[in-house]
Amino acid sequence: MGVTQIKTAARSVATDATDIEQTVRTILTEIEASGEEAARRYARQFDDYEGNLILTRDEIAAAADEVSPQLKDDIRYAYENIRTFAEAQKATIGDFEVELRPGLFAGQRAIPCNAAGCYVPGGRYAHIASAMMTVTTAKVAGCHHIVACSPPQKGRGIHPAIVYTADLCGADTILAMGGVQGVAAMANGLFGLPKADILVGPGNQFVAEAKRLLFGRVGIDMFAGPTDSLIIADDSADAEFVAWDLVGQAEHGYNSPVWLITDDRALAEAVIARVPALIASLPEMNGRNAEAAWRDYAEVFLCDSREDMAALSDRIAPEHLHVQARDLDWWMGRLSCYGSLFLGEETTVAFGDKASGTNHVLPTSGAARYTGGLSVHKYMKLVTWQRARAEAVLPLAEATARISRLEGMEGHARTADIRIAKYTSVAERVHEAVGGR
Repeated sequence: MGVTQIKTAARSVATDATDIEQTVRTILTEIEASGEEAARRYARQFDDYEGNLILTRDEIAAAADEVSPQLKDDIRYAYENIRTFAEAQKATIGDFEVELRPGLFAGQRAIPCNAAGCYVPGGRYAHIASAMMTVTTAKVAGCHHIVACSPPQKGRGIHPAIVYTADLCGADTILAMGGVQGVAAMANGLFGLPKADILVGPGNQFVAEAKRLLFGRVGIDMFAGPTDSLIIADDSADAEFVAWDLVGQAEHGYNSPVWLITDDRALAEAVIARVPALIASLPEMNGRNAEAAWRDYAEVFLCDSREDMAALSDRIAPEHLHVQARDLDWWMGRLSCYGSLFLGEETTVAFGDKASGTNHVLPTSGAARYTGGLSVHKYMKLVTWQRARAEAVLPLAEATARISRLEGMEGHARTADIRIAKYTSVAERVHEAVGGR
């Protein structure tokens, strides 16, 4: 592979992980043992919030009144795109029945989880898009009860736009609680909620660790680390677009990796030269995050060929992958490891993050090698069933008995034997009846 690294990262997500497991485990254990009292105590400690935890219809209506008509229109625009895409996803799976052999039937059913817990971040930023991505897909999947959980602000509660969005998208309950305590409340079914079957949504490292520790007792969407983004660009790309698209994703957090892979040195150098000024133009907090992410985690690679570019991208397996290069159909067919793919300068990762319709809850830290992002399918169980008529029992039982005995599982074999005994006589009676006619 012909690859030269032009900009190296001082740090990496893999080597920079902090050990927060014990802190999170302690909180989860206390909440499981003491229930609502412990959850309220942690809410006071970490959220600094004394208000109502389960929002009433009046509180939801009051929050909606604080959202401007223009923002409501924008939220509805994005929501309709996300819902339509989720409905199309759901249509790709369904129930079926197949006759494997004469009289032997098997099938599949797609059954939604009963209760979904959707975590919506609300700390540095009001993540209304996360409410749309998680609640809408759960609703389309057919979950019977959906909780939207978001951290409240001191003296104010959950950001009004998050409340409005969660309600619009179909949340049955809105829980004003953040962090590990909010995740634990959903998992344990506190405050009158049903116990969550699945927990989804982005969050900080404490939320991610809580979901990881709870996995097994409940389902989760994925193990998530800091968000990351990669751009593939050739000499046809606009350096200004590439630089802004990298900066736009770096603002997520100080440890959000961004990568540029190109076969054009002039483009690489132009982007590297342009990025600092773009970061400096951001608001202070956004700029601090982007500056640290670019300084410590960003990497730029120069490749000899587009095949080298594609191979390197697949090896990194980014959460977001944006191609700004010629022959987009080739890239679409060649690339295989990414959470979500953005083709051409006409789109950008921010479109997918906010409004275009695809889901923004995606695999990070290389997990795109083996999994995709949040979808309707994550909320659904694909279960199987079987039934058999009498004529199918003998060959099925005989094969099962022989395989079971080879494996040393005599009990399994005997459950087949008793059916052989019964259905041999049934088959003989049927044969005699047919022969007698």
